[in-house]
Amino acid sequence: MLRQRVITALVLLGVLLPALFAPMAWPFAALSLLLIGAAGWEWSRLNGRAGAVAVATGLAVVAVSVILGLDKALPEQRGLWWPATLAWVVAGGLALRAGPQGWPRLPLALRWLIGVALLAVGWNAIAAARVIGINFLLSAMALVWMADIAAYFGGRAFGRRKLAPGISPGKSWEGVFSGWVGVLLLAWLWVWVDRHHALGSASLYTQLLGTFGWWALVLGCLGLAGLSVVGDLFESLVKRACGAKDSSGLLPGHGGVLDRIDALLPVLPAAMALISL
Repeated sequence: MLRQRVITALVLLGVLLPALFAPMAWPFAALSLLLIGAAGWEWSRLNGRAGAVAVATGLAVVAVSVILGLDKALPEQRGLWWPATLAWVVAGGLALRAGPQGWPRLPLALRWLIGVALLAVGWNAIAAARVIGINFLLSAMALVWMADIAAYFGGRAFGRRKLAPGISPGKSWEGVFSGWVGVLLLAWLWVWVDRHHALGSASLYTQLLGTFGWWALVLGCLGLAGLSVVGDLFESLVKRACGAKDSSGLLPGHGGVLDRIDALLPVLPAAMALISL
């Protein structure tokens, strides 16, 4: 399993890194659009519709993503980022409170629409962040990775109080607190690097600090790290509701595309919302 995970990770890096660091933004946008379409296919299958319907769902995600992306002022589009962030906070909280047993009670059409919307908005946030700059995009994505890594190790070392035992038994409140500490340390380090090295664009952390000050940087990082937990738990809820371990087997050793981007889906639109102020 470990060998398979490593090989898959190396292949993904070999494809993603050249696209990310290309002089133009479109190679990364096109590649990430392909991945988001695959996530749409996975979403349909998780909600009981495979075959042609799943393929059509993936195509619908791509189509809606492209339509939203036609707006040239997308990076500053508060009318998209803030409603998406509010939806993740409110609807995500309600879904987690209802638990896996509550998810199948929603009409299938509504579940389908939720998936298409969150994936399309998520892709546009990724594309808009890349337009701002590679440093900005990586800083936002690294926040999710740090929150996850720090929560894993902190949870293993100190975890006592379960966060959501009915959804993800392995997660603990101590892990969440560890994730917050890790993200704050990452933000401090990234701001220091931004100040001493020219990286082409300001990071998410430097933009928050420069616009609002240290208090907003701390609160913003804590809020974004919290949203990453919501995104992770939400996908776990959907998988548990249908009895699936992974969203698919598209990425050998890693599960599916949704398994890799679940925490990014709420965080990137929220990051775009914060810097749009």
